[in-house]
Amino acid sequence: MEVKEEFKNLIPALSVEEYAQLEANILEEGIREPIITWNGYIIDGHNRFSIAQRFDLEYKTTSKYFSSEESVKEWMILNQFGRRNLSNYQRSVLALELEEVFSKKAKENQGLRTDISAKLPKSKAIDTRKELSKVAQVGERTLGMVKTIQEKAPEEVKAKLATGEVSINAAYKEIKKEEKKEERDKKIQEVKQKIENENLTTLDKKYHVIAIDPPWAYNEKGGFSSDDYDAQNNRGAVDYPTMTVEQIKKIEIPAANDSVLFLWTTHAFLRDSFDIMKEWGFEYKATIVWDKVKMGMGRNVRMQVEFCLLGIKGKPIIQGSSERDIITEPRRQHSRKPEAFYEMVERMCIGNKLDYFSRQTRKNWEHYGAEQGQF
Repeated sequence: MEVKEEFKNLIPALSVEEYAQLEANILEEGIREPIITWNGYIIDGHNRFSIAQRFDLEYKTTSKYFSSEESVKEWMILNQFGRRNLSNYQRSVLALELEEVFSKKAKENQGLRTDISAKLPKSKAIDTRKELSKVAQVGERTLGMVKTIQEKAPEEVKAKLATGEVSINAAYKEIKKEEKKEERDKKIQEVKQKIENENLTTLDKKYHVIAIDPPWAYNEKGGFSSDDYDAQNNRGAVDYPTMTVEQIKKIEIPAANDSVLFLWTTHAFLRDSFDIMKEWGFEYKATIVWDKVKMGMGRNVRMQVEFCLLGIKGKPIIQGSSERDIITEPRRQHSRKPEAFYEMVERMCIGNKLDYFSRQTRKNWEHYGAEQGQF
C-alpha cells in the first residue's frame, strides 16, 4: 500500500487541532474505519494511515474499482463534500479540482460525459460551473473569485484562507486592486514613453487662444498619486503622468503677443493657478465655474465644480459680453471638459486655437499632448 502525493494533496489538510483530536480518538478507540485503496494507492484515510504508522497500530483496508485516475479523483472530492465540515474556500478549491477532472474526462471521452458521477444532475448540455456550485454548496460568484485567487494569490494568502484568517472577498479585492494598479502603471509608462519618443518639448507656433488643463500632482496637496489607486477605497488617483506646480510654471506657453489663456484648475490648486498664470505672462481677468451637476469626492465638502481662470496677454479681442461665468453640464470621463466650454470660447475669441494637454481631437483647434484621441 502506497501514498500517492497527487491523491493526498487533493484533500484539504486537517488543522493542527483537528489532527490532534483525530490522533487522540484513534489512540483511545483504535482505527474503526478501513483505509480505502485503489490499485494499491490510498484514496481515503491518509491521516489514519499516518497515525497508524507512527504508533504501530492495526488497521483494516478495502479496495475500490475505478476505470481511471480521474474517476478516482472525482470520487475522492465528492466523498470529502459528504464527510467533512469544510469552509467555503476549501469547498470551492475542491470544486475547481473537480472541474479540472471533468475537463480531462471530457477530453478522454471526446466530449461524451457518460461517466460523470450520479450526484450531478443529468443534462444534455451541462453548465459545469453551475452544477459544481450546487455540489459544493457555494455560490457561482464565490467559485469565480476562488478561481482567480488560486491563479494569482501567493501561497501565504492561500494558507490564511484555509485557516480562515483572510476572507475570500478580501483576498479577491486585493488581487483586483493590484491588477488595477498594474494597468494604471502600465498606461502611465506608455504615455511617458510616447512623450519621450515623440520629443514633446516645444511648439514652434504662436497661438491667440490657449486652453490648458495641467496634469496636477495631487499628492503635493496631501492627495493621491497613481501609486495610491484603490478600486474599492480610493478612486481619486489619476492614470497619467503628473507634474508639480514648479514643473508646470516652467512650461513655455506658445502664446502670441495678443492672446487669451483659459487655465483649468481645481480647489486644491486654485491659489497656485494665479501664480502660474502670472509666471506665464498673463493677467488674470475672470473665473469661469463649471457646475458638474453631480457631486464628486472631497474631504471637507463634496466637490461639484471646477474652475477655469481667464487671463490675457497684450490686447486680444474678446467678445464675451453675452457670455456668463458659469457652465452647467454633467461631468463625463475624468479630465474631459464640457462641450459648452469650447463652444463659448469659439464664440468669444478669434484667432488660431490650441488645446494644450488635449485628450480629444476637436474641429477648429490644434492639439498638443501625448494622449490625443482618448475621447
